[in-house]
Amino acid sequence: MEFTAKQIAQLLEGTVEGNEEAAVNTLAKIEEAKPGSLTFLANPKYTEYIYDTGASVVIVNQDFTPERSLPVNCTLIKVANAYESFATLLEHYNQFINNKSGIEEPIFKGNDVSLGDDCYIGAFVHIGDHTSIGKGAKIHPNTTIGKNVVIGEGTIIQSGVTIYDQTEIGSHCIIHSGCVIGSDGFGFAPNSENNYKKVPQIGNVIIEDHVEIGSNTTIDRATLGSTRIRKGVKLDNLIQIAHNVDIGENTVIAAQTGVAGSTKIGKNCMIGGQVGIVGHITIADEVKIAAQSGIGNSIKEPGMIVQGSPAIALGEYKRSYVIFKTLPALRSKVQELESKIQQLFQTQG
Repeated sequence: MEFTAKQIAQLLEGTVEGNEEAAVNTLAKIEEAKPGSLTFLANPKYTEYIYDTGASVVIVNQDFTPERSLPVNCTLIKVANAYESFATLLEHYNQFINNKSGIEEPIFKGNDVSLGDDCYIGAFVHIGDHTSIGKGAKIHPNTTIGKNVVIGEGTIIQSGVTIYDQTEIGSHCIIHSGCVIGSDGFGFAPNSENNYKKVPQIGNVIIEDHVEIGSNTTIDRATLGSTRIRKGVKLDNLIQIAHNVDIGENTVIAAQTGVAGSTKIGKNCMIGGQVGIVGHITIADEVKIAAQSGIGNSIKEPGMIVQGSPAIALGEYKRSYVIFKTLPALRSKVQELESKIQQLFQTQG
């Protein structure tokens, strides 16, 4: 489907410089774009490409002015913020290409299942008894949804997701392929025979509105009560969230991070990739944790930045690292001094 520069400018509240009827039917990077494609220029490092890009239309910042000696052959759409405008356009494009509705066959639908208007249910979806799926939700093929599950309005569940019984998912969430939501927490009690007896996990998972969860991330149900992912949280791929964890609003966590049971993470935190967080601790609001850090104790100071394993304040870590990387040279110096001291004693003796 084609769109003109004029139509796109109206959507983005921008102005057109060039041919308003220039048509595009695909999106591309500015350095790879071909005729018929739309791209954007936000980073000054890529300015050189605008003079020879093959794109038909380029979104630029309002203050962009071409160099006099270098003509621009494409149509420009000038906006207040090119990056944000292109992100808005991508969002509309994504909604357009994923605007599926209706129920494919075959599916399994249990007893007393409620489906809101304009839902999409893909082939081979299994929906358990007493489950409610909200208006405009999209459940892609090969997804399994247990009993007594609630899925809110406009939420997208990609293919191959498993959602266990009693899970509650809010509105306008996105859960990517391979996620497992509500599996048993890792609860075992050692007995007198030195074996481990499984502790039943009878709680659930609650995911609030506007949460996005990356592929192959797992969130365990609570032993009692709820594992809770609060409004606006963004989880990357391959993350493990254990039973009874509580993650605060708008916190973001990068890939391969593991959070052990009953830990509470504050709102607006930023956690890097491959971070390990022990159980039964509290992390304050707006804390930032660098990648590959190990968190073994509570972080009580809001806004603190930590790094290392075990993690310490960022400034302390940097000062320590300066010393740490010189340890081989320092060891050689100590050995040299020891040798000289021994020679001195031998001479005096």
